[in-house]
Amino acid sequence: MNKTEQLKKEQILQALTKSLGIVSTACASVGMSRTTYYKYYNDDKDFKALVNDIGDIALDCAESQLLELIKEKNITAIIFYLKTKGKKRGYVEKQEVGQNSNTITGIKLVDDKSLKVGFV
Repeated sequence: MNKTEQLKKEQILQALTKSLGIVSTACASVGMSRTTYYKYYNDDKDFKALVNDIGDIALDCAESQLLELIKEKNITAIIFYLKTKGKKRGYVEKQEVGQNSNTITGIKLVDDKSLKVGFV
C-alpha cells in the first residue's frame, strides 16, 4: 500500500471516530467517495477491523446515554432496557392467545384441516 492510501485510511478512521461511525459524514469531511471507502473496507481486513471497532464505540456511547436516562428515572428508557437486557430475568412481552372449543382469538377454525383468519 502506498503512503497516500495509508494517509487517506488514517484520515477516514479519524473522521469516522468523530462522526461515531457515520460513513457519509466521515467521507464528506475528508473528501473521499463512499465507493473508495467501501473498497478500503472490503479489501483491507485490518482497516475493516478498525472500522468495526469504531462502530462499537458508537454503541457504547448510545448505551451510556440510555443509562443516564435510566438514572434520571425515565420510564421509557427503563422499559426499553428491561425488554432488551432483562429478557433472561423474565422481562419480556408475551402475546397471549385465548382458546375455546372452536375459536382461538383472532383465528376461527373452519374445519379440521383449514384455518380462516378473521376477527372473532
